[in-house]
Amino acid sequence: MEDSDGEDSVETLELPLEIIVYILSFLHTSDRKEASLVCRSWYHASQDLRFQRNVTFSFPASASSLELVRGLGRKSRCSLIISQLDGFSMSRSLLLEVGLCLGSKLESLALPGSSITEASLLALLPRLTSLRKLDLRGLDSLFMSGAFLSREEHRQQVSSALSGLEELDLSDLRYLSDLTFNRLTGCTPRLKRLSLAGCHIAFEFDPYRGCPVGAVEDSSALLSLRNLRKLLTEQKSTLVSLDLSRTSITPESLRTIVQVQGLVLEELCLHGCKELTDYSVEVLVKHQPCLQRLDISACTELTARAVVAIARSLKSLTHLSLSRDWRITEKGLADLMSVSSLRSLDLSECLHVSGAEIVKGLTGSNTAKARLETLNLKNCTYIRDAAVFSLTKLLGNTLRELDLTLCVNVTDVSVRAITTYLQGLVVLRLGWCKEVTDWGLLGMVETTKCEPDERGDKGPRFTRTFGNMGFFKPPRLPFEERPKLVTQDDLEQFKQQAGASLLALNRLQELDLTACCKLTDSSIVQVVRYPDLQRLSLSMLPEITDASLLSIAWHCRSLTSLALSHCPQISDHGVAQAAPYLHRLQHLYFSCCNNVTDRSLLLLVQHCKRLRTLDISKCKNISVTTVDLLQSQLPFLENVHYKYIGGMDLTLTL
Repeated sequence: MEDSDGEDSVETLELPLEIIVYILSFLHTSDRKEASLVCRSWYHASQDLRFQRNVTFSFPASASSLELVRGLGRKSRCSLIISQLDGFSMSRSLLLEVGLCLGSKLESLALPGSSITEASLLALLPRLTSLRKLDLRGLDSLFMSGAFLSREEHRQQVSSALSGLEELDLSDLRYLSDLTFNRLTGCTPRLKRLSLAGCHIAFEFDPYRGCPVGAVEDSSALLSLRNLRKLLTEQKSTLVSLDLSRTSITPESLRTIVQVQGLVLEELCLHGCKELTDYSVEVLVKHQPCLQRLDISACTELTARAVVAIARSLKSLTHLSLSRDWRITEKGLADLMSVSSLRSLDLSECLHVSGAEIVKGLTGSNTAKARLETLNLKNCTYIRDAAVFSLTKLLGNTLRELDLTLCVNVTDVSVRAITTYLQGLVVLRLGWCKEVTDWGLLGMVETTKCEPDERGDKGPRFTRTFGNMGFFKPPRLPFEERPKLVTQDDLEQFKQQAGASLLALNRLQELDLTACCKLTDSSIVQVVRYPDLQRLSLSMLPEITDASLLSIAWHCRSLTSLALSHCPQISDHGVAQAAPYLHRLQHLYFSCCNNVTDRSLLLLVQHCKRLRTLDISKCKNISVTTVDLLQSQLPFLENVHYKYIGGMDLTLTL
């Protein structure tokens, strides 16, 4: 069109809100946050209900939080995590504001690290009429007196508001008694999930009465097995998840719980229950065959007999954790692979597992086979390349998360198998796999030959003075050997080859290469190029330089967590080049990087406004004054670790 002066003008048309919402639906959450800052219409589109499901706002109690809570009142629903509440007027005002502005909209509330009073919480709870999840873990100040909800009128008010509560977390409460437990759970008649992890529960058996402690009358000091069983009986029609981790539950007590008539559990967590035995697991799976998630990690008395019982009885199992069950061996793992519903298996720190039986189970004649999406083999030191190669071929279509941390016998052969067969991986952890080299990440077979020692190995030499006896010379340690360098010709071959390098894992969101000390810039610069990567650890890689940092920042702009501790060649120059591309960074670890100075911190203030965690411990060229400035300028900064900076012993955790 032409204006009155005859000059051309362009009319800008604004897209309908529905079209913008549709466009934003293709973006990851972090990208959608960035897009919402473009203009007002894009911001309104980002607030569409389809993007607001399961959104949780987390913030510490402060005067500025009042305005935030008032702003959240415009949302149709939300969830809150409010930390550092206390009994003073500011905290009371904040909780009152939550009740007034969000009472009918709040779906979930957690109060970690707080010490609020009974009066403050009792003034809030009756207003939360839509609450579905309440997290009171560690709030001993509420239960210490034993008078919480002791008045009938308070119980009636809370009961009317929490009648629809589905999840209740009472973990780590030292003063939870029968009385307060009964009062609180009496206000929540439709619980689906209950957590009592770390609570002091009286599971002991009383030999004089022939029954568990507390089976005759209420205990005034501790929650008893009697009252727990009573709750399970009353709410058996709705309760599907129970967490008794880190309690002193005994085999007899577990048997009493799982035999409750009509109770059908889908999730059970018994992490760290050290008194449980194989017999306990056999009884458990017999009476609760519908379990879908089972965590019996760190139950150190369990053996392969428990695994066999699980494989035979839990045909709907989807998630199983056997982490730190040190007595478990390979036996039973082949049978476990016949559970076709199994999606996640955690065998971390099961020191006798080599992977052979898992491979056997996946290659057996049984048509029903597990389709694992998550496999954790951390610190399974018997895992070798042959097992990794077979597992990657067998699980190539399903596996999304693989943890091989501290599998010290894993080499480049495993890396090439992973990049060839597991191209759908989202999480890969190879920390402390010290035999992994540049060649593995580049997907190449090593061609550079190591120059032989001209002197050769002539064995120990003896002289009249015994001045140079070879057997007194200590052996060379792996971390003393410099990596065999990749030449420019090798890199040219890499660019032309069709084989799979780490670049093939283009869906990665987390990569851990901690202490893979043979890696250098040659591979990091070439293959760590993932637009969706959010978490990256390259700590303890002494050979990488600023070139790697710049390349990572340029190619991985979605990073929220970056670990470069003990990387001595990272300097201010690299930070200056990389920081402008790391706007989304929230967690940064620079400990023991002595070439990082105050200049880097000033750059972080300028470019990394969302930083929440910073570790600069033992950085000798950083001053306390600059750290103070950093704290004052970054509004989201929660944790700063700066022990021994500038040669001083100082630590701060905000």
